[in-house]
Amino acid sequence: MKVVIKLKISNKMKNQTFIFIGRSGCGKGTQIDLLSERLKKDTPDIGINYISTGKDLRKFWAEEGYSQTLSKEIVENGDLQPEFLVTYLWGKDLVEDMKGNEHLILDGTPRRLNEAEVLDSAIRFYKRENPIVIYMNVSREWAIDRLMGRGRADDTVEGVSKRLDWFDRDVIPAIEYLKNNSTYKFLDINGEQTIEEVNKEIMEKVYGV
Repeated sequence: MKVVIKLKISNKMKNQTFIFIGRSGCGKGTQIDLLSERLKKDTPDIGINYISTGKDLRKFWAEEGYSQTLSKEIVENGDLQPEFLVTYLWGKDLVEDMKGNEHLILDGTPRRLNEAEVLDSAIRFYKRENPIVIYMNVSREWAIDRLMGRGRADDTVEGVSKRLDWFDRDVIPAIEYLKNNSTYKFLDINGEQTIEEVNKEIMEKVYGV
C-alpha cells in the first residue's frame, strides 16, 4: 500500500506537458485555467509555462510592421496563419522561457501536420516525457451554436464557417499525427458537456481519480 501511495505522489510531482487542441469555441481556455489551478495545488514548487498561439498572435498584431500587416490581412479573411509564423512565435517562447523544471501547457498548437512534426521535435529536444494531448472533441454543429451565441463581431456566419473548414482540413491531420504517436498520451475528451463534467473527465483521465 505504501508503495502505491509513493508512486502516485511521484507522478504528481513530475513535470508534466499538456497539449490542448480543439475546434474554436470548445472551451479550451476554461479547462486550461482549471487544470492550472490543480497543478498549482498539487505541485506548488513547480511553475507553469503556458504558451498560447492565440495570445502570441494578438501580441504580434499589436505591433507595427510589414509582417504584422500581412498577418492581419490573413486573419481578417478568416484564413489560417502560415506554419512558419506560428512556429516562430511559440518556438521563440520555448527558447526564451523554458527552464527545465516547469509544467508546460500548449494551447492552440499544432494547427497543421507540418507544425505537429516540428512540435514533436521540440518536445523531444526539451526531453519532455509522456506528453499528454487533451483533445476537446466537439462536433461542427455544436461549435457553430457556441460561436454564434457569443455575439462577437468577428463571429459571423462566414467567419465561423471558414475557421471550422480549416480545422477540418488542416488541424484534423495534426490531431491524427499526435493520436498515432506512441510517445504521447492522447485523451479524447467529450467537450459537449458542462464545464464541471468536462473537467471531471479530464481529471479522471489524467490522474485516474
